[in-house]
Amino acid sequence: MNKAISILVFAFSVLNATAQPSGKLPVIIEPKFKKDTFSIKKFGAIPDGYTLNTKSINAAIDACNKKGGGVVLVPSGLWLTGPIVIKSNVNLHLATGATLLFTRDFDQYPLVQGNWEGIPQMRNQSPVSATGATNIAITGKGIIDGNGDAWRMVKKDKLNETQWSKLVASGGVVSDDKRTWYPSAKTFKGAKMQNPGAISPEKDAAFYESIKDFLRPNLLVLANCRYILLEGVTFQNSPAWCLHPLMSEHLTVRNISVKNPWYAQNGDGIDAESCKNVLIENSVFDVGDDALCMKSGRDAEGRKRAMPIENVIIRGCTVYAAHGGFVIGSEMSGGARNIYVSNCTFLGTDIGLRFKTTRGRGGVVENIFIKDIYMKDIPAEAILFDMYYMAKDPVALVGEKRELPKVELKPVDETTPQFRNFYISNVYCNGAEKGIFLRGLPEMHVKNIVLEDMVLKAKKGFDIQEASGIIFKNIRMISDETNPVIDVVQSDKLSFDNITYKDGSELLFRISGEKSKDINIRNTDASKAKEKIAYELGATEKSVTVK
Repeated sequence: MNKAISILVFAFSVLNATAQPSGKLPVIIEPKFKKDTFSIKKFGAIPDGYTLNTKSINAAIDACNKKGGGVVLVPSGLWLTGPIVIKSNVNLHLATGATLLFTRDFDQYPLVQGNWEGIPQMRNQSPVSATGATNIAITGKGIIDGNGDAWRMVKKDKLNETQWSKLVASGGVVSDDKRTWYPSAKTFKGAKMQNPGAISPEKDAAFYESIKDFLRPNLLVLANCRYILLEGVTFQNSPAWCLHPLMSEHLTVRNISVKNPWYAQNGDGIDAESCKNVLIENSVFDVGDDALCMKSGRDAEGRKRAMPIENVIIRGCTVYAAHGGFVIGSEMSGGARNIYVSNCTFLGTDIGLRFKTTRGRGGVVENIFIKDIYMKDIPAEAILFDMYYMAKDPVALVGEKRELPKVELKPVDETTPQFRNFYISNVYCNGAEKGIFLRGLPEMHVKNIVLEDMVLKAKKGFDIQEASGIIFKNIRMISDETNPVIDVVQSDKLSFDNITYKDGSELLFRISGEKSKDINIRNTDASKAKEKIAYELGATEKSVTVK
């Protein structure tokens, strides 16, 4: 079977899988609980926003766990607390009007061995955590507030002058270039180091203590847990990532809200890392970094762990501010597979569908099925595949200069990442900087992607670099810049079927590079463009077939 036919077989197999998902979708098992209820008030908790209730809340959780489980009730009120630990068979239920407010006193958060951005690290203990627990939940209509503004550094360019002046006057430390504020000298010291939280023999307790404030905790960490439910609650103001299920199974997330300031550094919504059997549905995200993010460890540590994020269903979610709406990576070294995303809306999100990695990661991302995605006012790309991720915000700040990555061919080995076998359909975007951006590596192209049934209104159209086996079908690209509408660089085995575009466009296709070949154009009226195809940098008319 030749490669072109293989691509079509893949496309039709994906169509079949998505047309009848009932037999394909993973099964996620929800936890069940006894009805016994343990009110934190009966354990001495006081809802005055001043009294520290850490011991009372944890005592209620311990008692519930020891008696076989049930509900730990947080009644209405403002409950100040330090870190709390969820244990097996406990449903922490926040009543309407209840707020768990985590203290700004960093001394209440001991340093513990944890995991940050895919590698083992020392961190401050998370406000809410569970390790190795089974049958756990956080439910209700209340709020969990991590007091993250006490921990976070802030970039000047993300605030107006009044906000910046007020922040600087509150104390803390301003960087030497006067562009970043840090809440303490310890935070500033840690920020100047390269990966200071990484665990290594030469670092003693005194070292970690000297940078303690920099080691911001994630608001919620659930590590190696099974049968988890997060439902109804608002999670907000996290020091770093908001929700971090790690190496856990059977996670259900339903009807929650996740909120962080848009300027929050590392203010991710949910980062499901190396988890299996996950359902996230009918939830709202308005955050400072990626919203619905799939991860599986970083570089050698992620490959050593060898636990992909897999068997995931995401549906009915809305994302406002975020660096990406639905995201995979960049820490995806353990792989990602069998992920189904549908009926999601991204409003003002920097990038809609964001798939990012870089050399050194390794890992395979495959079998990703996405449909029915609605976007408005996307500042960067509606759909992005990028294998040159540089750990920068998707939208450059005013005055920020960025250089294009150096393109060079390198050997393929275990550190080479892969994106392959995606099927994305029914995407509608009203306003973006760029409609579709695919950028692979010379040694490892983005491969076997189907993009079908879309209407994309954007400043720029298609940008395709180092890609193979890509099918574009039934896409209406309404782009402001039309020279060209579709830009192809060093890519092969591309199929453009029924592509429509703005009448009077300057140039429909620009094909560049001697490796660009096997490009098929069909059912596409090129007469509406002033120029149909331009060939550059070694590409020739033999590269393209028009039917």
